[in-house]
Amino acid sequence: MYRKTVSIVLATTLLAFLVPTVVAADHGKSDESVKAEVQKSDREKSAPAPTEKAVTTSHSVQIGGRSIAYKATVGTLTIRNDKGEPDASVFYVAYTADGVKDADRRPVTFLYNGGPGSSSIWLHLGSFGPMRIETASPDATPPAPYHLIPNADSLLDKTDLVFIDAIGTGYSKGLPTAKDKKDEKDKDANPDKRFWGTDEDIDAFGRFVQRYITVNNRWNSPKFLFGESYGTPRSAGLVKWLQDNGIACNGVVLLSSILNYAEHLPGLDINYVNYLPSYAAIAWYHDKLPNKPATLEPFLTQVRDFARGDYQVALSKGAALPDTERDAIAEKLHMYTGLSVAYIKEANLRVNPSRFRKELLRDEGHTLGRYDARFEGVDEDAAGENPETDPSDTGIAGAFTAAFNEYLVRDLHYTSDVPYKVGSSAIRSWDWKHKVPGSGWMSTVPLPIMVGDLGAAMRENPHLKVLSANGWFDLATPFFATEYDLAHLGIDAKLRQNVTIDYYPSGHMVYLNVDALKQFKADLAKFYDSAAPR
Repeated sequence: MYRKTVSIVLATTLLAFLVPTVVAADHGKSDESVKAEVQKSDREKSAPAPTEKAVTTSHSVQIGGRSIAYKATVGTLTIRNDKGEPDASVFYVAYTADGVKDADRRPVTFLYNGGPGSSSIWLHLGSFGPMRIETASPDATPPAPYHLIPNADSLLDKTDLVFIDAIGTGYSKGLPTAKDKKDEKDKDANPDKRFWGTDEDIDAFGRFVQRYITVNNRWNSPKFLFGESYGTPRSAGLVKWLQDNGIACNGVVLLSSILNYAEHLPGLDINYVNYLPSYAAIAWYHDKLPNKPATLEPFLTQVRDFARGDYQVALSKGAALPDTERDAIAEKLHMYTGLSVAYIKEANLRVNPSRFRKELLRDEGHTLGRYDARFEGVDEDAAGENPETDPSDTGIAGAFTAAFNEYLVRDLHYTSDVPYKVGSSAIRSWDWKHKVPGSGWMSTVPLPIMVGDLGAAMRENPHLKVLSANGWFDLATPFFATEYDLAHLGIDAKLRQNVTIDYYPSGHMVYLNVDALKQFKADLAKFYDSAAPR
């Protein structure tokens, strides 16, 4: 549907601007031809929005020993800009339980991956949807045929699920504006790009949620956001955006968080501090510690204390660090990471994640995965500085991509004449700037620093609950950095009780470890019962 918002006065003004432009460019054309071109331009601008497509099928799944009937709805919804003009067509897959009393009051969860520039197939087929792909994780999954199985750990027993693809991924796309049509011969013209930015992306997701709960009568449903990776800064901004627009959420699930990109800026030592406990966990997993403790978590408490204590102090001294202190710190790092003292000293006590992935298993000729360091890879150049690939990515990408494309057509009966985009090039064009809450002199910052958004949302909505899920072996978003960020939300002791932090023996995609998936589901069940009691 398309709603005209241009008044007669504005249309007349627009015509007054357009006619001289056309005349100036085409001196030899008659008044009638000029008028025809203007009318054609107006028709293009007021072309109807794409039809909101939806395909619904019926299914059932066994969860917790009982059968749950549900409907799967695959389709698109059109979001509009502030002028009421069609702005983008957003692709989604929704799973809604059948036979539920007061269905409009049943919880609904909006789920998405990150990137930026990733579709949501990873959460969709890996975590809590009604169907799940089997993988060989932490080994590479063999080629096709792949196997989708009913997911006994789905969240459908607690909430309806809406998986959303960011614009430029899946079948989500920006709709051409008049300027896009004018520039359509420009090979770089792409209507998706105007959504490729921190705040632009948050705004688009917010408008989708508004549209979805309106079309589906879910305004009075308890609402949850579930983001993974870059989906976590999106969630921090989105929960605040929704509240600012009259939509209060019950809970936010942060899976493998990165809430402050500024911590990764070159020249800052905090990044090395944040990664150290992850290095220790990974070295423990691969039996590379000189004196491996029997259990992981008490050991990591020691590493945390050292990281925020002696290690951070030593790094802060820079070149002024005395040699005796440097030697002591290097020896301690060796005990906690398994890396040699000589290598640590050559790295100036600062080993970045890429080097760690290459160095820890160098004597075995293996590298580690970035998303999940349980995965091992083999490089052509064993003497190289950095890993050539990420085995935790290449080991599963083919399985998820093929399985999802088949699932859409075979089970959900959704077809399209264009390919499904698992990922886009959004990250290359991303506008990272973010307007933080408040109106201070630094209200706009150059990177997504989203801790303030989440803190503001919790202060304004003291009932909002947050669950942070972290993999011990994740080298993309280290758990210690998340702990630091969540400790700086600017909330009081009472509100801190609303934040739960859980840990799992897995990587970035916690659900790839099936045992971790089961525990994650149990923790989420408690979280949902707490945030949206029935």
